Amino acid sequence: MFVRGLAASIASAAWVALPAPPPARAPPTPPAPPAKGPFPAAQGVAPRAEGAAARAGEWSAAVQASERAAAQGAELTAALAAPRAESAAAPPARGATTPAFVPCPAVKPDPPVKRPAKPGAPELTEYQRAVGGDGLATAGLTIPQGAGAPPKLTATSWLVADMDSGEVLGGCGPHEYGTPASVQKLLLAATVMSKLDPKQVIQVNRADLDFEAGSSAVGLLLGGKYSIETLWLGLLLNSGNDAANVLARLGGGQGGVPATIEAMNAEARRLGALQTHAVTPSGLDGEGQFTSAYDLALIARACFANESFRKYVATKQAQIPAQPPKDPRGFQIQNENQLLLRYPGALGGKTGFTTLARHTFVGAAERNGRRLVVTLLGAEARPQRTWQQAAALLDWGYALPAGASVGRLVNPDEVPPSPTPPAAAEGQQPAGGGAPAAGPLPRTSYGPPSGSGIGAPAMVATMIVAARWRRANIRTRRTALEARRAAAARGRGGRGGWEGQGGWDGRR
Repeated sequence: MFVRGLAASIASAAWVALPAPPPARAPPTPPAPPAKGPFPAAQGVAPRAEGAAARAGEWSAAVQASERAAAQGAELTAALAAPRAESAAAPPARGATTPAFVPCPAVKPDPPVKRPAKPGAPELTEYQRAVGGDGLATAGLTIPQGAGAPPKLTATSWLVADMDSGEVLGGCGPHEYGTPASVQKLLLAATVMSKLDPKQVIQVNRADLDFEAGSSAVGLLLGGKYSIETLWLGLLLNSGNDAANVLARLGGGQGGVPATIEAMNAEARRLGALQTHAVTPSGLDGEGQFTSAYDLALIARACFANESFRKYVATKQAQIPAQPPKDPRGFQIQNENQLLLRYPGALGGKTGFTTLARHTFVGAAERNGRRLVVTLLGAEARPQRTWQQAAALLDWGYALPAGASVGRLVNPDEVPPSPTPPAAAEGQQPAGGGAPAAGPLPRTSYGPPSGSGIGAPAMVATMIVAARWRRANIRTRRTALEARRAAAARGRGGRGGWEGQGGWDGRR
């Protein structure tokens, strides 16, 4: 029965392929068959066959099924290579077989852009790559069987998903590491928004204005008094790094910003965003800071579940209150997300840019009661703005038939950070009986951590985060006076063009 199930799963593998893909990298042989769903496709057959000589007849049937699947893949390649009209295709594939590598449809930036070298990312494990289903375990394109080709983009990775059902409609390198820029502010919102009273009024201190000169800011003034709600609007409409610092300081309580960053990373793990690691609360570049298109969809879904967040990101303009005598009138800020202003049914989202990350984007829309979210990493603003690329993906997603899927968004607390605790994997016992500082305690039935004795590891983790945060900021330290003057100037419109209109010229 095991082999017959394997043969059936191989025969049903019908992932879409484009012309001339590079050879697929064979994944390591799993120690045991998966608990449910079809097994990985042909790459995993040969290693298992080596130990199955006694069942040669049954393996022969599996090989024949593999050959039939390969023939079907060739037919799909030819079909995609030829022009064809959109149609209501056969029911999309819903299995969990690993797709072969297929290059993502791409368009070159115009004019050409010299991208900086990508920072070295952590090794992407097979466990992480398969979160949400084996259909997402590819560095290339994954779309449902029979789906029309997605639009050509400059983004290096992207994903489209249904926020309510959790179905992933398609993606390009959904689990590939990328640099987040200001879309990381969504993780800050998911972590601390529910903890802070929107009516509370706070006062800005010197440390709040200690951020990279020339980066985006609301224009908060030293000693100014603002409500938490105003800070969220400044964060989500204007991508204010000054607002991010204040909110992170408040959300961390006695631990301040480092405690909030640690909480952001814990929240990412809770959501199943295993490739996300925050170093700064704002998304300004920091060593070791990464995310993925899939992770951003998980984080966005958590954000849109919050009524206050939905209200903030749907706001088109807001008033920053006067701060006499320094600012006797106050000023208005506009929402920089052009998807909200130009795409029918748009619910909002977040833009981002740094020289290292390039343009990043998260957006959501609703049509006929269906809410889709789209995430992009590593995009350029030419020939299409990032919001336009997101709009094209949304149109593509809404054109798919009901039930189209290549995977799903996992639920909070569903996926442990690793198959086994890191210390146990190395044959070591965690000190004091607690969990390793690298991750949370082992969980039973995906429930909350239990047990005690984690004080020392938690303290060490917080100290590490604090050190990383200081390193990320030390190279751009400015005096309090310079920060105040720069922030005030940016608050009067000196921040440069919108990402959605002309490409941001600062660091967001």
